[in-house]
Amino acid sequence: MNSVILIGRLTKDPELRYIPESQTAVATFTLAVDRPFAKEKQADFIRIVVYGKQAENCERFLTKGRLTAVQGRIQTGSYKNKEGATVYTTDVIADRVEFLEWGDRTGLGAGSGFGFERQDARDLPEIPEGFQALDDDDDIPF
Repeated sequence: MNSVILIGRLTKDPELRYIPESQTAVATFTLAVDRPFAKEKQADFIRIVVYGKQAENCERFLTKGRLTAVQGRIQTGSYKNKEGATVYTTDVIADRVEFLEWGDRTGLGAGSGFGFERQDARDLPEIPEGFQALDDDDDIPF
């Protein structure tokens, strides 16, 4: 079984590219994951690879420092660099990415993940088709 779940913060904004043959989106980013029980604060820096629509969403909504959860599998590989030396790689291929702190690159809708921050209605993004705005928390059915 090859399964991994990580929670950490992005070290920089995701990079998005497209595979030329299939036009499949590929996003890559590095997640800083704290090491538990370390005497001094330490972290592992893990490269994450995401494909498809989820990759486009990562590029749109994730930014440096944002808390994120990733579920996927570990994949190793190698390649020859310009000097001819073999370089070994270890990546996490993400099946699922959860945005634990929400918002887009402009900061709209950003929250702590544990509560909601009130914003002026004119600062919020446009409501998607098929959805309706809630005037206050009393309109929420739960």
